[in-house]
Amino acid sequence: MRPLSLLLGGLLPLLLTASVAEPVPPVHAAPSPNSPLLDSLLRADARLRPVVERAEEYELQVIYTQINRNEQGQPTFVPHTFRLDAGQYFNPASMVKLPTVALALEKLNHLNQSGLTRRSPMRTGTAFRCQTPAPYITSPDSDRVNTVGNYAKRMLLVSDNQAYNRLYEFLGQRPLNERLAALGYPETRIVRRFAPCDTAANRHTNPIEFRNPDTGAISYQQPAVVNPQPFGFPLGRITKGRAHQAGGRLVPTPYDFTTANYLPLQSVTTMLRAVLFPESVPARQRFDLTPDDYAFLRYYLHQSPHGSSYSLYKRERYFDSYKKYLYYGRRPTAAADPNLRIYNIVGMSHGYLADVAYFADASRQIEFMLSAVLYVNKNGVLNDGNYEYSTVGLPFLEALGKHIYQYEDSRVGPSARIPVQFTGPEESQ
Repeated sequence: MRPLSLLLGGLLPLLLTASVAEPVPPVHAAPSPNSPLLDSLLRADARLRPVVERAEEYELQVIYTQINRNEQGQPTFVPHTFRLDAGQYFNPASMVKLPTVALALEKLNHLNQSGLTRRSPMRTGTAFRCQTPAPYITSPDSDRVNTVGNYAKRMLLVSDNQAYNRLYEFLGQRPLNERLAALGYPETRIVRRFAPCDTAANRHTNPIEFRNPDTGAISYQQPAVVNPQPFGFPLGRITKGRAHQAGGRLVPTPYDFTTANYLPLQSVTTMLRAVLFPESVPARQRFDLTPDDYAFLRYYLHQSPHGSSYSLYKRERYFDSYKKYLYYGRRPTAAADPNLRIYNIVGMSHGYLADVAYFADASRQIEFMLSAVLYVNKNGVLNDGNYEYSTVGLPFLEALGKHIYQYEDSRVGPSARIPVQFTGPEESQ
């Protein structure tokens, strides 16, 4: 039974809820042992068993983190894992956008330049092959101006790849990865744009300029930068599949992921926890962000695209359950539960499907974290667009989220519940 202090103020704000920093699980090359509880939960649901019973084939990894609070509302985290293995490569796809956004906001703080904020107009130039420009945009609609803040919104709301490229370039390949290593993620590699650039081109990042939004004067200039020393890759050579599509033809050799982005499931889970519960991770693993930065990130991690009031995303294609794979799948007709907030980051590429999420439902005193990845590519051909996302992957993630939610509902127990207004972690636009 959870204390009522969990819901005082409707869980607002988690940032200000003191919690004891506790060690977070490190990334190991050796697989973690399966949790008996999670193993039994996964096998208890008929919707999950077809994937769970062939977990090796689907390369399934799951982390379920229970969150318990004491009488003062301080949370403790109890992780349960299934087939967690940082040595089992998966393509993180858009999951790299979470650390990229957080580090871009952090860099603005470290630069500490007058007139330089996440709202400062930004121009990206070109200086090397495969680079593309992004000019200053003048518009009465501030959402259309190129800024760090708007790029962050586009990344978190709809996984916009061009927006990611702009912030990858702002950070620079070597500083980005060195900062991740300093934060406790030495194995992580974020070394590619989402563009057909070779490894050398990805080491080169563009010249960038910012203007003071009030005066129009240049507030910061960053020259073109190159990472002089390529990064090694912690897993060695990584290939996948029996063939791949390239240039409109079938190449009868595996696809090579050796120099691709690499972000283990435990790492991105810890990163999300560090954004939502910064006091719960060791000081060295906390992003150097302001309270306003944290509130900004939380708002766009849980909002739907059209529900965010961001003017670019009011079209029908951005439905309530967009980008909330755990619990809603990707069904346009799924009705969002108004009491349930899901703060998450997802990835979908090359047959890999992943979601890392924090669930909070104050109406039923439920909160937990859930992370999962699986591989759905029956024919073994990569880049052919023929993956079982809609028939296997998304239905599995939807069922997984609902099953764990139902278990949490029974774990809390009805005697602990009182109706309250849910407001969630402190947020701002």
